[in-house]
Amino acid sequence: MIKHDMPVLIVKPKILIVDDYVDNLFTLAKLLRELDVDVYQATTGDEALGLALENDFCVAILDVQMPGMDGYELAEFLRGNESTSKLPIIFLSAMYSDEYHHRKGYDVGAVDFLSKPYIPEILISKVRVFISLYEQRLQLESWGRWLEFVVDERTHELSQSYDETLLGWAKALELRERETAGHSHRVVKLTLRMVNEIGIPPDQQVHIYRGALLHDIGKMGISDTILLKPAALTPDEWVQMRQHPIYAYELLRQIKFLEPALNIPYCHHEKWDGSGYPRGLKGEEIPLEARIFALADVWDALISERPYRKAMPREEVTQYLRDQSGSHFDPSLVERFVKMMEQDA
Repeated sequence: MIKHDMPVLIVKPKILIVDDYVDNLFTLAKLLRELDVDVYQATTGDEALGLALENDFCVAILDVQMPGMDGYELAEFLRGNESTSKLPIIFLSAMYSDEYHHRKGYDVGAVDFLSKPYIPEILISKVRVFISLYEQRLQLESWGRWLEFVVDERTHELSQSYDETLLGWAKALELRERETAGHSHRVVKLTLRMVNEIGIPPDQQVHIYRGALLHDIGKMGISDTILLKPAALTPDEWVQMRQHPIYAYELLRQIKFLEPALNIPYCHHEKWDGSGYPRGLKGEEIPLEARIFALADVWDALISERPYRKAMPREEVTQYLRDQSGSHFDPSLVERFVKMMEQDA
């Protein structure tokens, strides 16, 4: 058997910054270069669009008010082009800092909107997240290409390598978030049991398994001060915490073999009544596997001991699930899940 060494990818991240004021570009570029990245600058939307089509940027930082094509129009062009549709966009604006323009920025595809004058440390921390996601995506794509190269001679080993990599990711997150140790393994097991109860075909179950295993992978983008905080989070900290499904989506959607597994990492905090996050999906808009996983996730969280609370008795958890039927959970699944868990009592 031919031995193939796994590639180690070394690519310097590129960042696109766009502002019609050269002084603003100079200041921002100087700040970003501290991150050891290549910074590309543009003073017009047309110039920026050309650069974006020719380069693989990890993030674009756009001014809103510019002559000709403004930042919103540029963002729409980027979102509408296949090669740039996945580029994360951060808006910086001094003139347009009200809620209306922030909402408009998000509507055209931005991942964040900061007002000028911005706090350098905050901007840098946000950019670091997208650099990290970009580097992980490139490395995983490289690994994926390597694995596909040897697929003919090692089909079984290929699948095993994929899942061992995912297990490693899940283990790394558990080591970081120690109070939830064992949580991923348990919710994967519960989710697959429920999937079997419902009768989902085996060829779909492998994707559900991977999605359940990686359900909290987006928390790799959350700072330790928030993720490991022993006390209750502040409203601002909750805003950051609720970004983790988006971080998971940005990371996993660009990895071909994980695309079918996206629904759980992206949608497991959606609620049946539409009050969940990150997209406020409602009812059957929420993918079935995410609705199933939500039950397993909440069940395990409530019956497990945490530093900030004691484990709840199974009877109380069962009642909680029933109380939340039709609001948090799919009512057609709650009783089936409860009946399955009662078999273990």
